[in-house]
Amino acid sequence: MIDFTPISRPFMRRVFIEERRAQEQCALSQQRLLGKLLSQGEKTAWGAAHGFGSVKGAAGFSRQPLTAYPDIRPWVERMLGGESGVLWPGVCRRFAQSSGTSDGKSKFVPVTPQALNHGHYAGAAYSLASYLEHYPDSHVFGGKNFILGGSFANEIPGLKTGVKVGDLSATLIDRINPLVNLFRIPSKKTALMEDWTTKLPRLVEASRRADVRSISGVPSWFLTVIKEVIKASGASTIHDVWPHLEVFFHGGIAFGPYRGQYARLTDPAKMRYWENYNASEGFFGVQHSPGEAPMELLMNTGTYYELIPESEWSEPRPQAIPCWEAECGKIYELVITSSNGLWRYRLGDTVQVHSTSPLTVTIAGRTRHFINAFGEEVMVYNTDAALAEACRQTGAEALNYTAAPVYAADGTRGRHQWLIEFARAPRDIEEFATILDSELQRRNSDYQAKRAGGIFLDRAEVIPAGAGLFDRWLASTGKLGGQRKVPRLCNDRSFIDPMLRMR
Repeated sequence: MIDFTPISRPFMRRVFIEERRAQEQCALSQQRLLGKLLSQGEKTAWGAAHGFGSVKGAAGFSRQPLTAYPDIRPWVERMLGGESGVLWPGVCRRFAQSSGTSDGKSKFVPVTPQALNHGHYAGAAYSLASYLEHYPDSHVFGGKNFILGGSFANEIPGLKTGVKVGDLSATLIDRINPLVNLFRIPSKKTALMEDWTTKLPRLVEASRRADVRSISGVPSWFLTVIKEVIKASGASTIHDVWPHLEVFFHGGIAFGPYRGQYARLTDPAKMRYWENYNASEGFFGVQHSPGEAPMELLMNTGTYYELIPESEWSEPRPQAIPCWEAECGKIYELVITSSNGLWRYRLGDTVQVHSTSPLTVTIAGRTRHFINAFGEEVMVYNTDAALAEACRQTGAEALNYTAAPVYAADGTRGRHQWLIEFARAPRDIEEFATILDSELQRRNSDYQAKRAGGIFLDRAEVIPAGAGLFDRWLASTGKLGGQRKVPRLCNDRSFIDPMLRMR
């Protein structure tokens, strides 16, 4: 196959420069974008109901109500029914099914043509462009990119003709430019298969003889695929099968807990990792530089960002600031407005700001996925880091985990309870739990204070999960697939108790 990497570099260089210029002029770029979004919003039922015609600039827009999915669910249902101009001009025929909200139902995020082309695909293009900019020795277009996606499986009966609902990745693969298929595996038919148990062997057969140069997907799911490819090929590492593999474009969950396993299954001298901040609601960020670097929020992919300071989270009507007023070191809840018709939408993610020019962030966690049962305010970025370090110190390897509080009863103190599926279990689970607890204290001063002297909280408890437990639990919820994820933390036991009953 011809190496198209040199041919692609001039185009990719332009993509990189345009985004970096937008980042350098963050306030101006964002205000111009907001004006364009509002001009389209005026043409919608939502815009008419919320007086978009009289909204002037960022200050005026900040007086619009913040929204969450339950607020827009009736509007999205109208869009699913084929109504035009509800949240965005025109008819929307693609919807990304995502995890549920507080009312226990799935979310259906509109994927408009504008959001698809100028958001998701533009973000992916910039990720490639940025990678090529930092690695001039790359030959990523000399072979195939293995993209691991989901399907159009969904819970809505009787969809109208032409309407498709499922994982965002299914739409991305289904609507991708045909030229990209020259560099992509597996086939669309295999990529969109619904049943993961029959899909996995097809993925293995489609890839193990291919010249794979890059892989793209969620770390936990790709780990399963890589292990099966190695097994089917009788190899020791994935580079024995794909000698030219050079990069993993990953996102969806934190990579830290999986880094050790990927290091064992790859040739570390050849392998690179490039993180993306992409979600059903948009493509928001790309790793800023090589190494374990924060991600730059993208200004050129159609998303207007606002940030809710931590001090406002508990307020009934929290106040958000425009992203160009962010301060280094602080953690904010992310609010987005985009061409998919999400207006001042509380995404549910929290981010920590690392620099303001460019605006770089790491994902701190989810507003719903945390543990604060005892005033400890533990978030996912705390637990991911603590778990990764505990694995490093003990030689263990974790596949998946979830954690929840255990409340004090009958003279016992409260504690955190972790359910962990290990690829390689530690020799001493109690030693592992002690290290995990110590590392969590080191990373979270509130947890450390509650653990001090063993007065308020006991040491964290670790329960090993049986092989495949998390997959079985996902399957029981109807969410087994390449884009579905296990909730890491919960402030109650609604996730962990059903899992424990399945052990």
